[in-house]
Amino acid sequence: MTVLTVYLCGTGSNSFDNNNPTFWQGELVSTLAQNNQGREFAQWFIVDGPGSGNLQEDDLWVESPNYSDIKGSLFGSGWEENVKHALCLMKGNFDWQREKLTEEQYNQLKKAGIPIEDVKVTGSFLWRKYDYGDRQVTQQQLQQQIIRIFRKDGIIPTQVNLVGWSRGGITCHMLANAMLADSQLKDIPVNIFAIDPVPGPLNFQPEKVTLGKNVKEYVGFYARDERSKGFTCVIPTVAADTKMHIFPISGRHATLVGNASIDGSEGENALYAPGLVVRHFAEVCLTRWGCDLANKLALTDTQITGYHTDIANDADKYIAMRRKTYSIHESTGKDERKVSLGKEGKAFSEIHGGQYNPSVGLTADYLSNQQLYDVIK
Repeated sequence: MTVLTVYLCGTGSNSFDNNNPTFWQGELVSTLAQNNQGREFAQWFIVDGPGSGNLQEDDLWVESPNYSDIKGSLFGSGWEENVKHALCLMKGNFDWQREKLTEEQYNQLKKAGIPIEDVKVTGSFLWRKYDYGDRQVTQQQLQQQIIRIFRKDGIIPTQVNLVGWSRGGITCHMLANAMLADSQLKDIPVNIFAIDPVPGPLNFQPEKVTLGKNVKEYVGFYARDERSKGFTCVIPTVAADTKMHIFPISGRHATLVGNASIDGSEGENALYAPGLVVRHFAEVCLTRWGCDLANKLALTDTQITGYHTDIANDADKYIAMRRKTYSIHESTGKDERKVSLGKEGKAFSEIHGGQYNPSVGLTADYLSNQQLYDVIK
């Protein structure tokens, strides 16, 4: 059995954010990838988010226009290429390979601290190749060989896990749907762990807000106290037999992936509990789905209950977060966050149905009831 786990970063976030000081223990998606004990590219890989500086351009398996950070941040430009890149890595065949860098691209990578080796200056271009004796191997060729050697049970994985935050969470939806439309990948079972999936304005197309029969389990954590306009989160509509677990939790958009700031952005670190709870259950789910992780929190039931007690005791602080926004303030009129069930705008309390547990609506602070976590253990 070949289990492949794909980590999809959010807008402005990249694979180096496990060392980003904005997140007190590292941003969750990049930290989980860093802790994956499998062979990179063969058992796991990580994809940088839109608007994150194009630091991964040299490694993509499809050609990208090298979008500006502004276009990436505002419109998500680049995530279609990210999906195509991920599909190529799953199948072990690249559509494109990087044989040269422009001076601008080279300086961009060097400034960001990316290791640039074996650079040769030729005219107005900087060529990047990796020399091994008499051979010259591009990044894509090297990664392809890793896949061919270390995917022991065949190139095509037998199970795929997708993990993503923000637009990375939406990219999980897009990638799962792209797999379903691919003749080689359509029958692969998919599990998704999404953290506050947010597509941005005008990005509620079906492939971003609905999921098909290939998704076997969906676990989503949502930030109850985010109020920024343009940050409507998506609860996807799914097939009837998909196991779905939706958990709103206190905090803003970045709180859930390790930002412990009192304002959910840049303030004093004080609110650690939501990020720790989400990280723990991400590790629980990935482990259950066949992923080998190091440095797991392995929280006990007593510790989890303690963190929920901390959240309850700090309720006023989380409510105060709602006054801090990335753009302008947006609410449903019920002092609840605006969400999208598929393409339909709702408040959390209006989400009902057997797949959205509890069916009485999602504003209740039910996370303190340990039994409700049993289904994802």
